[in-house]
Amino acid sequence: MSATVPSWSPAELYQRLATGQRFSLLDVRNAEEYGRWKIEGTVPLKSVNLPYFDLLDLEDEREEVARAVERAVPQRIRGRLPEDAPVLVVCARGDTSPHVAEGLRRQGYAAYNLEGGMLAWGDHYELRTVLESTRLAIYQLSRPAKGCLSHLVASGGEALVVDAPRHLEPWLRLIDERGLRVKAVMDSHLQADHLSGGVALARRLNAEYWLHPYDAIQPMDLLPATFDYRPLVAEAAFQLGEVCVRPLHLPGHTLGMTNLWVDERYLLSGDTLFINAIGRPDLGGRAQAWAPLLFRSLQRLLKLPDQTVILPAHFASMQEADADGCYQASLGELRECNPGLRMVYAGQAAFADYILHSLPAHPPSYDEIRRVNTGLIEVDEARASELELGRNLCALSQHH
Repeated sequence: MSATVPSWSPAELYQRLATGQRFSLLDVRNAEEYGRWKIEGTVPLKSVNLPYFDLLDLEDEREEVARAVERAVPQRIRGRLPEDAPVLVVCARGDTSPHVAEGLRRQGYAAYNLEGGMLAWGDHYELRTVLESTRLAIYQLSRPAKGCLSHLVASGGEALVVDAPRHLEPWLRLIDERGLRVKAVMDSHLQADHLSGGVALARRLNAEYWLHPYDAIQPMDLLPATFDYRPLVAEAAFQLGEVCVRPLHLPGHTLGMTNLWVDERYLLSGDTLFINAIGRPDLGGRAQAWAPLLFRSLQRLLKLPDQTVILPAHFASMQEADADGCYQASLGELRECNPGLRMVYAGQAAFADYILHSLPAHPPSYDEIRRVNTGLIEVDEARASELELGRNLCALSQHH
Protein backbone atom coordinates (compact mmCIF):
# COMPACT_ATOMS: atom_id res chain seq x y z
CA MET A 1 0.00 0.00 0.00
CA SER A 2 1.13 3.53 -0.66
CA ALA A 3 2.49 5.22 2.45
CA THR A 4 1.01 8.54 1.36
CA VAL A 5 -2.73 7.90 1.62
CA PRO A 6 -4.05 11.32 2.71
CA SER A 7 -5.80 11.48 6.05
CA TRP A 8 -8.06 13.73 8.06
CA SER A 9 -7.37 14.15 11.75
CA PRO A 10 -10.34 14.17 14.15
CA ALA A 11 -9.90 17.96 14.42
CA GLU A 12 -10.10 18.33 10.63
CA LEU A 13 -13.17 16.10 10.55
CA TYR A 14 -14.82 18.25 13.21
CA GLN A 15 -14.24 21.43 11.22
CA ARG A 16 -15.79 19.91 8.12
CA LEU A 17 -18.78 18.66 10.10
CA ALA A 18 -19.25 21.94 11.94
CA THR A 19 -19.17 24.02 8.76
CA GLY A 20 -21.45 21.69 6.81
CA GLN A 21 -18.89 20.81 4.12
CA ARG A 22 -19.97 18.24 1.55
CA PHE A 23 -18.38 14.80 1.72
CA SER A 24 -19.50 11.20 2.14
CA LEU A 25 -18.54 8.44 4.54
CA LEU A 26 -17.60 4.83 3.90
CA ASP A 27 -17.66 3.06 7.26
CA VAL A 28 -16.00 -0.38 7.11
CA ARG A 29 -16.85 -1.52 10.66
CA ASN A 30 -19.29 -4.37 11.14
CA ALA A 31 -22.99 -3.64 10.86
CA GLU A 32 -23.63 -3.90 14.61
CA GLU A 33 -20.96 -1.32 15.48
CA TYR A 34 -22.16 0.99 12.72
CA GLY A 35 -25.77 0.71 13.85
CA ARG A 36 -24.85 1.60 17.41
CA TRP A 37 -22.71 4.66 16.65
CA LYS A 38 -21.86 6.59 13.51
CA ILE A 39 -20.45 9.98 12.54
CA GLU A 40 -23.01 12.78 12.31
CA GLY A 41 -22.74 16.49 11.59
CA THR A 42 -24.70 19.69 11.24
CA VAL A 43 -26.13 18.62 7.87
CA PRO A 44 -27.16 15.15 6.62
CA LEU A 45 -24.22 13.07 5.44
CA LYS A 46 -24.19 10.34 2.83
CA SER A 47 -23.01 7.38 4.89
CA VAL A 48 -22.49 3.85 3.56
CA ASN A 49 -21.64 0.84 5.69
CA LEU A 50 -19.66 -1.89 3.92
CA PRO A 51 -17.83 -4.13 6.41
CA TYR A 52 -14.16 -4.49 5.63
CA PHE A 53 -14.21 -8.22 5.01
CA ASP A 54 -17.12 -7.86 2.58
CA LEU A 55 -14.86 -5.71 0.40
CA LEU A 56 -12.14 -8.33 0.23
CA ASP A 57 -12.03 -10.96 -2.46
CA LEU A 58 -8.35 -11.80 -2.43
CA GLU A 59 -7.15 -13.84 -5.36
CA ASP A 60 -4.55 -15.34 -3.02
CA GLU A 61 -3.18 -14.55 0.43
CA ARG A 62 -0.32 -12.55 -1.03
CA GLU A 63 -2.51 -10.07 -2.89
CA GLU A 64 -2.35 -6.47 -1.75
CA VAL A 65 -5.50 -5.48 0.17
CA ALA A 66 -5.82 -2.19 -1.69
CA ARG A 67 -5.79 -4.13 -4.98
CA ALA A 68 -8.63 -6.36 -3.77
CA VAL A 69 -10.63 -3.27 -2.77
CA GLU A 70 -9.88 -1.67 -6.12
CA ARG A 71 -11.38 -4.70 -7.88
CA ALA A 72 -14.43 -4.62 -5.60
CA VAL A 73 -15.27 -0.97 -6.33
CA PRO A 74 -17.14 -1.40 -9.64
CA GLN A 75 -19.45 -4.11 -8.27
CA ARG A 76 -19.93 -3.17 -4.61
CA ILE A 77 -19.30 0.57 -4.30
CA ARG A 78 -19.86 2.27 -7.65
CA GLY A 79 -23.12 4.17 -7.56
CA ARG A 80 -23.39 4.07 -3.77
CA LEU A 81 -20.93 6.89 -3.13
CA PRO A 82 -20.84 10.26 -4.94
CA GLU A 83 -17.79 10.51 -7.16
CA ASP A 84 -17.71 14.31 -7.24
CA ALA A 85 -16.99 14.86 -3.53
CA PRO A 86 -14.46 13.58 -0.98
CA VAL A 87 -15.00 10.18 0.64
CA LEU A 88 -13.81 9.64 4.21
CA VAL A 89 -13.10 5.99 5.03
CA VAL A 90 -13.64 5.06 8.67
CA CYS A 91 -12.83 1.95 10.69
CA ALA A 92 -12.60 1.21 14.41
CA ARG A 93 -8.95 2.19 15.03
CA GLY A 94 -7.60 3.47 11.74
CA ASP A 95 -5.79 0.23 10.86
CA THR A 96 -7.83 -1.07 7.93
CA SER A 97 -9.30 2.13 6.51
CA PRO A 98 -6.05 3.28 4.81
CA HIS A 99 -6.09 0.16 2.60
CA VAL A 100 -9.68 0.84 1.56
CA ALA A 101 -8.95 4.51 0.91
CA GLU A 102 -6.02 3.54 -1.30
CA GLY A 103 -8.19 1.15 -3.31
CA LEU A 104 -10.80 3.87 -3.82
CA ARG A 105 -8.18 6.38 -4.93
CA ARG A 106 -6.98 3.96 -7.60
CA GLN A 107 -10.53 4.00 -8.94
CA GLY A 108 -10.60 7.78 -9.10
CA TYR A 109 -12.27 8.65 -5.79
CA ALA A 110 -10.94 11.51 -3.66
CA ALA A 111 -10.67 9.16 -0.70
CA TYR A 112 -9.20 9.96 2.72
CA ASN A 113 -8.52 7.99 5.87
CA LEU A 114 -9.71 9.03 9.35
CA GLU A 115 -6.62 8.99 11.55
CA GLY A 116 -7.12 6.70 14.53
CA GLY A 117 -10.60 5.68 13.38
CA MET A 118 -13.68 5.91 15.58
CA LEU A 119 -11.56 5.46 18.70
CA ALA A 120 -9.71 8.72 18.02
CA TRP A 121 -12.92 10.49 16.96
CA GLY A 122 -14.54 9.42 20.22
CA ASP A 123 -11.68 10.95 22.24
CA HIS A 124 -11.60 14.29 20.40
CA TYR A 125 -12.44 17.50 22.29
CA GLU A 126 -13.27 21.06 21.28
CA LEU A 127 -12.85 24.05 23.59
CA ARG A 128 -15.10 27.11 23.20
CA THR A 129 -15.47 30.37 25.11
CA VAL A 130 -18.97 31.07 26.38
CA LEU A 131 -17.97 34.31 28.11
CA GLU A 132 -14.66 36.01 28.81
CA SER A 133 -14.48 39.26 30.75
CA THR A 134 -12.29 40.69 33.50
CA ARG A 135 -14.93 39.68 36.07
CA LEU A 136 -16.17 36.30 34.84
CA ALA A 137 -15.14 33.70 32.26
CA ILE A 138 -16.92 30.50 31.29
CA TYR A 139 -15.39 27.91 28.98
CA GLN A 140 -17.14 24.90 27.47
CA LEU A 141 -15.37 21.67 26.54
CA SER A 142 -17.31 19.47 24.13
CA ARG A 143 -16.74 15.89 23.06
CA PRO A 144 -18.46 15.92 19.65
CA ALA A 145 -18.63 12.18 19.06
CA LYS A 146 -20.31 11.48 22.41
CA GLY A 147 -22.27 14.68 22.91
CA CYS A 148 -20.68 15.36 26.33
CA LEU A 149 -20.03 18.82 27.75
CA SER A 150 -17.90 20.07 30.64
CA HIS A 151 -17.53 23.62 31.92
CA LEU A 152 -14.92 25.73 33.67
CA VAL A 153 -16.00 28.88 35.50
CA ALA A 154 -13.30 31.40 36.45
CA SER A 155 -13.31 34.67 38.38
CA GLY A 156 -10.57 36.56 40.20
CA GLY A 157 -7.99 33.91 39.35
CA GLU A 158 -10.11 31.16 40.94
CA ALA A 159 -11.76 28.39 38.96
CA LEU A 160 -14.42 25.73 39.26
CA VAL A 161 -14.54 22.69 36.92
CA VAL A 162 -17.87 20.91 36.45
CA ASP A 163 -18.42 17.44 34.92
CA ALA A 164 -14.78 16.84 33.96
CA PRO A 165 -14.17 14.03 31.42
CA ARG A 166 -11.68 11.27 32.11
CA HIS A 167 -9.24 12.88 29.67
CA LEU A 168 -7.81 15.68 31.81
CA GLU A 169 -5.40 17.28 29.35
CA PRO A 170 -7.74 19.84 27.72
CA TRP A 171 -8.63 21.40 31.08
CA LEU A 172 -5.08 21.18 32.43
CA ARG A 173 -3.78 23.11 29.40
CA LEU A 174 -6.33 25.89 29.83
CA ILE A 175 -5.76 26.11 33.57
CA ASP A 176 -2.02 26.43 32.99
CA GLU A 177 -2.43 28.97 30.15
CA ARG A 178 -4.73 31.19 32.22
CA GLY A 179 -2.78 30.80 35.45
CA LEU A 180 -5.88 29.70 37.35
CA ARG A 181 -6.17 28.20 40.80
CA VAL A 182 -8.84 25.54 40.78
CA LYS A 183 -10.83 25.92 43.97
CA ALA A 184 -13.23 23.04 43.41
CA VAL A 185 -14.09 20.22 41.02
CA MET A 186 -17.72 19.10 40.90
CA ASP A 187 -19.90 16.55 39.20
CA SER A 188 -23.44 17.77 38.64
CA HIS A 189 -24.56 14.17 39.13
CA LEU A 190 -23.39 10.56 39.03
CA GLN A 191 -22.56 10.15 35.35
CA ALA A 192 -23.78 7.04 33.54
CA ASP A 193 -22.70 7.55 29.91
CA HIS A 194 -19.01 8.34 30.41
CA LEU A 195 -16.27 7.94 32.99
CA SER A 196 -15.87 10.99 35.19
CA GLY A 197 -12.49 12.62 35.59
CA GLY A 198 -13.67 14.67 38.55
CA VAL A 199 -11.92 12.79 41.35
CA ALA A 200 -8.70 12.40 39.34
CA LEU A 201 -8.64 16.10 38.39
CA ALA A 202 -9.24 17.20 41.97
CA ARG A 203 -6.37 15.03 43.18
CA ARG A 204 -4.10 16.24 40.39
CA LEU A 205 -4.76 19.90 41.30
CA ASN A 206 -5.00 19.40 45.07
CA ALA A 207 -8.55 20.77 44.93
CA GLU A 208 -11.72 19.71 46.73
CA TYR A 209 -14.07 17.33 44.94
CA TRP A 210 -17.79 17.99 45.45
CA LEU A 211 -20.78 15.75 44.82
CA HIS A 212 -24.31 15.58 46.18
CA PRO A 213 -24.46 12.78 48.80
CA TYR A 214 -27.44 11.13 47.09
CA ASP A 215 -25.26 10.57 44.02
CA ALA A 216 -22.38 9.14 46.04
CA ILE A 217 -24.40 5.92 46.12
CA GLN A 218 -24.64 3.46 43.22
CA PRO A 219 -28.44 3.42 42.63
CA MET A 220 -28.78 -0.20 41.50
CA ASP A 221 -27.07 -1.92 44.45
CA LEU A 222 -27.02 1.03 46.93
CA LEU A 223 -23.29 0.73 47.66
CA PRO A 224 -21.54 3.94 48.75
CA ALA A 225 -18.70 5.60 46.86
CA THR A 226 -15.20 4.59 47.93
CA PHE A 227 -13.59 8.04 47.59
CA ASP A 228 -13.69 11.14 49.79
CA TYR A 229 -15.83 14.06 48.67
CA ARG A 230 -17.30 17.28 49.99
CA PRO A 231 -21.11 17.13 50.14
CA LEU A 232 -22.63 19.51 47.63
CA VAL A 233 -25.27 21.05 49.87
CA ALA A 234 -28.33 22.48 48.15
CA GLU A 235 -28.80 26.24 48.34
CA ALA A 236 -25.42 26.78 50.07
CA ALA A 237 -24.13 29.62 47.89
CA PHE A 238 -20.38 30.16 47.76
CA GLN A 239 -18.06 32.79 46.37
CA LEU A 240 -15.79 32.20 43.39
CA GLY A 241 -13.60 35.23 42.92
CA GLU A 242 -16.01 38.09 42.28
CA VAL A 243 -19.12 36.03 41.54
CA CYS A 244 -21.61 33.98 43.51
CA VAL A 245 -22.31 30.34 42.61
CA ARG A 246 -25.55 28.88 43.96
CA PRO A 247 -26.18 25.11 43.85
CA LEU A 248 -29.77 24.14 43.04
CA HIS A 249 -30.77 20.59 43.95
CA LEU A 250 -33.04 19.51 41.07
CA PRO A 251 -33.54 15.73 41.34
CA GLY A 252 -35.19 13.64 38.65
CA HIS A 253 -32.51 12.43 36.28
CA THR A 254 -30.67 11.29 39.40
CA LEU A 255 -31.56 11.83 43.05
CA GLY A 256 -28.55 14.08 43.59
CA MET A 257 -28.73 16.11 40.38
CA THR A 258 -27.44 19.59 41.17
CA ASN A 259 -27.47 22.60 38.83
CA LEU A 260 -25.18 25.57 39.40
CA TRP A 261 -26.59 29.06 39.01
CA VAL A 262 -23.61 31.30 38.29
CA ASP A 263 -23.85 35.04 38.90
CA GLU A 264 -27.67 34.79 38.71
CA ARG A 265 -27.35 34.53 34.92
CA TYR A 266 -25.77 31.25 33.81
CA LEU A 267 -27.24 27.85 34.74
CA LEU A 268 -25.03 24.79 34.41
CA SER A 269 -28.04 22.53 34.04
CA GLY A 270 -26.37 19.12 34.13
CA ASP A 271 -28.79 16.52 32.77
CA THR A 272 -31.91 18.29 34.02
CA LEU A 273 -32.45 20.38 30.90
CA PHE A 274 -30.84 20.14 27.46
CA ILE A 275 -31.26 22.33 24.40
CA ASN A 276 -33.87 20.11 22.73
CA ALA A 277 -34.82 17.64 25.47
CA ILE A 278 -34.98 16.97 29.19
CA GLY A 279 -33.17 14.36 31.25
CA ARG A 280 -34.55 10.84 31.46
CA PRO A 281 -35.56 9.67 34.97
CA ASP A 282 -35.23 5.91 34.47
CA LEU A 283 -31.50 5.24 34.65
CA GLY A 284 -31.78 4.44 38.34
CA GLY A 285 -34.47 1.88 37.51
CA ARG A 286 -37.26 3.97 39.05
CA ALA A 287 -38.88 5.92 36.24
CA GLN A 288 -42.35 6.07 37.78
CA ALA A 289 -41.04 7.21 41.15
CA TRP A 290 -38.58 9.75 39.77
CA ALA A 291 -40.79 11.29 37.06
CA PRO A 292 -42.68 13.42 39.64
CA LEU A 293 -39.33 14.59 41.04
CA LEU A 294 -38.26 15.68 37.57
CA PHE A 295 -41.60 17.44 37.06
CA ARG A 296 -41.20 19.47 40.25
CA SER A 297 -37.55 20.25 39.46
CA LEU A 298 -38.47 21.58 36.03
CA GLN A 299 -41.30 23.61 37.56
CA ARG A 300 -38.76 25.21 39.86
CA LEU A 301 -36.29 25.78 37.04
CA LEU A 302 -39.00 27.53 35.01
CA LYS A 303 -39.24 30.17 37.74
CA LEU A 304 -35.77 31.45 36.86
CA PRO A 305 -35.55 34.60 34.69
CA ASP A 306 -36.00 34.20 30.93
CA GLN A 307 -32.52 35.63 30.31
CA THR A 308 -30.91 32.75 32.24
CA VAL A 309 -28.39 31.09 29.92
CA ILE A 310 -28.72 27.29 29.96
CA LEU A 311 -25.43 25.38 29.66
CA PRO A 312 -26.22 21.63 29.67
CA ALA A 313 -23.96 18.65 30.32
CA HIS A 314 -24.90 16.91 27.04
CA PHE A 315 -26.17 17.54 23.55
CA ALA A 316 -27.85 15.22 21.07
CA SER A 317 -26.71 16.76 17.78
CA MET A 318 -24.12 19.22 16.52
CA GLN A 319 -27.07 21.13 15.07
CA GLU A 320 -27.75 22.38 18.61
CA ALA A 321 -24.55 24.48 18.65
CA ASP A 322 -24.72 28.20 18.01
CA ALA A 323 -22.66 30.05 15.39
CA ASP A 324 -19.62 29.99 17.71
CA GLY A 325 -19.86 26.26 18.35
CA CYS A 326 -21.23 26.67 21.89
CA TYR A 327 -24.14 24.69 23.25
CA GLN A 328 -26.23 27.30 25.02
CA ALA A 329 -29.68 28.87 24.89
CA SER A 330 -31.73 31.23 27.00
CA LEU A 331 -34.42 29.80 29.23
CA GLY A 332 -36.89 32.05 27.45
CA GLU A 333 -36.06 30.37 24.14
CA LEU A 334 -36.38 26.89 25.62
CA ARG A 335 -39.78 27.65 27.10
CA GLU A 336 -41.02 27.94 23.53
CA CYS A 337 -39.14 25.20 21.67
CA ASN A 338 -38.05 22.45 24.09
CA PRO A 339 -40.72 19.70 23.85
CA GLY A 340 -40.05 18.14 27.25
CA LEU A 341 -40.03 21.49 29.02
CA ARG A 342 -43.29 22.48 27.36
CA MET A 343 -44.92 19.31 28.72
CA VAL A 344 -44.49 20.70 32.25
CA TYR A 345 -47.30 23.15 31.49
CA ALA A 346 -49.63 20.19 30.79
CA GLY A 347 -49.55 19.11 34.43
CA GLN A 348 -47.92 16.25 36.34
CA ALA A 349 -50.15 13.44 35.05
CA ALA A 350 -49.65 14.34 31.39
CA PHE A 351 -45.94 14.94 32.01
CA ALA A 352 -45.49 11.51 33.62
CA ASP A 353 -47.35 9.83 30.76
CA TYR A 354 -45.12 11.63 28.24
CA ILE A 355 -42.05 10.48 30.18
CA LEU A 356 -43.03 6.82 30.35
CA HIS A 357 -43.84 6.68 26.63
CA SER A 358 -40.62 8.41 25.53
CA LEU A 359 -37.91 6.38 27.26
CA PRO A 360 -35.05 5.06 25.09
CA ALA A 361 -33.57 1.66 25.81
CA HIS A 362 -31.35 1.42 28.88
CA PRO A 363 -27.74 0.95 27.64
CA PRO A 364 -26.25 -2.08 29.44
CA SER A 365 -22.86 -0.38 29.88
CA TYR A 366 -24.35 2.40 32.02
CA ASP A 367 -24.56 0.29 35.19
CA GLU A 368 -20.86 -0.60 34.96
CA ILE A 369 -19.92 3.02 34.22
CA ARG A 370 -21.68 4.16 37.39
CA ARG A 371 -19.83 1.51 39.39
CA VAL A 372 -16.56 2.92 38.03
CA ASN A 373 -17.70 6.47 38.81
CA THR A 374 -18.43 5.55 42.43
CA GLY A 375 -15.03 3.88 42.77
CA LEU A 376 -16.52 0.42 43.26
CA ILE A 377 -14.52 -1.07 40.38
CA GLU A 378 -11.48 -0.03 38.36
CA VAL A 379 -10.99 -0.52 34.63
CA ASP A 380 -7.95 -0.26 32.38
CA GLU A 381 -7.71 2.09 29.39
CA ALA A 382 -8.94 -0.52 26.91
CA ARG A 383 -12.06 -1.25 28.96
CA ALA A 384 -12.63 2.47 29.58
CA SER A 385 -12.62 3.12 25.84
CA GLU A 386 -14.97 0.20 25.25
CA LEU A 387 -17.43 1.40 27.90
CA GLU A 388 -17.50 4.90 26.43
CA LEU A 389 -18.16 3.87 22.83
CA GLY A 390 -21.17 5.57 21.31
CA ARG A 391 -23.19 8.72 21.85
CA ASN A 392 -24.75 9.55 25.18
CA LEU A 393 -28.35 8.46 25.77
CA CYS A 394 -29.07 10.65 28.78
CA ALA A 395 -31.91 12.62 27.18
CA LEU A 396 -35.51 11.53 27.38
CA SER A 397 -35.77 11.12 23.61
CA GLN A 398 -33.16 11.06 20.88
CA HIS A 399 -35.68 11.73 18.10
CA HIS A 400 -35.08 15.47 17.75
